[in-house]
Amino acid sequence: MINSRLTSLIRKEFIQILRDPRTLALTFVLPVVMLFLLGYAATNDVRNVPLAVFDQDRSAASRRLLDAYRAADYFQLAYEVGSEEEIRSLIDRNTARAGLVIPPDYGEKITAGRPAQIAFLLDGSDPNVANTALAAATMIGQSYATNLMVERLERVGQAGSVQMPLEVRTRVLYNPAMVSAYYMIPGLIGMILQLLTTMLTASSIVRERERGTIEQLIVTPLRSWELVVGKLIPYVLIAFFDMLEILVIGVLVFKVPINGSLGLFLALSALFLIGSLGMGLLISTVARTQQEAMLTTMFTLYPSIFLSGFLFPLAAMPQILQWISYAVPMRYFLIIARGVILKGVGLSDIWAEVVALSIFSLIMMGAAAARFHKRLD
Repeated sequence: MINSRLTSLIRKEFIQILRDPRTLALTFVLPVVMLFLLGYAATNDVRNVPLAVFDQDRSAASRRLLDAYRAADYFQLAYEVGSEEEIRSLIDRNTARAGLVIPPDYGEKITAGRPAQIAFLLDGSDPNVANTALAAATMIGQSYATNLMVERLERVGQAGSVQMPLEVRTRVLYNPAMVSAYYMIPGLIGMILQLLTTMLTASSIVRERERGTIEQLIVTPLRSWELVVGKLIPYVLIAFFDMLEILVIGVLVFKVPINGSLGLFLALSALFLIGSLGMGLLISTVARTQQEAMLTTMFTLYPSIFLSGFLFPLAAMPQILQWISYAVPMRYFLIIARGVILKGVGLSDIWAEVVALSIFSLIMMGAAAARFHKRLD
């Protein structure tokens, strides 16, 4: 019977996986390692930037200014120096990332109600840190200047008659604390699904060819489609286990909220999984060795990392790369994953991405089926 043939092949595949400790480690340990590495290390949050301070005034006014910078968690007042050259030396050694220079007449000018200036030096070798630190330094300085102006008006009894010409009230949706892990972990699910399913599927069939055991499968009553399905089902189950593993750890450890339908997310993950399995099967028809299959898989993974919006925003890329990104299925899955998990959107909001993933899955499975034959070559 077909069911018994499939069951035997699936059982054989599971036994082969269980007998290979490297495959087991790759399957179950790698997702957890990647989750913790990316969840904790891959963050765009800039906090506790080491700041070197050259306070030439050392007055009560300068201490209040430093308290304003210390109160914000963007900067850590790590060094007190005696010259600007020392600040530059610390920045050159990558010990400090920024420097604050307070002139000797700062307190005198502030007390007299005259404009005072301070200098803020930034290490621009890392633009991400520099841009955030620059914005934070400017924001803290403007806020402190506003407070000083209000205090002066209060002293002359005019504070109540002065109002700010503009008040901006902000509200952050879906991720109010702007935690990077909330953004990274849904994307990591897609990376794990594509990497493991593509690599394991490709190497599994190539391994059969390398070891000569493909001959034993060929002489069995298994049809070609049964051979494909029997080889793929174990990795489908493994991929879903890894996905649930990441979701559970993400919710329990990183406190990632699941605001949308879990059933919808699992169904769309299965759609993405079909495309990844088709890609792995297609690679197995091209590669002749497991090493070649691994290298080809890694080659297909790079566009998913750099052109999908996983690490870098697509809007910041050159127009030509933005056009190329439309051919990367991970681009659509990331929108789906982050939309369903973080925003709680429904199918009506992501139907365009679902259609794109469906087209990709049909193309991959169709191409793989056209090239895969139950033969040795």
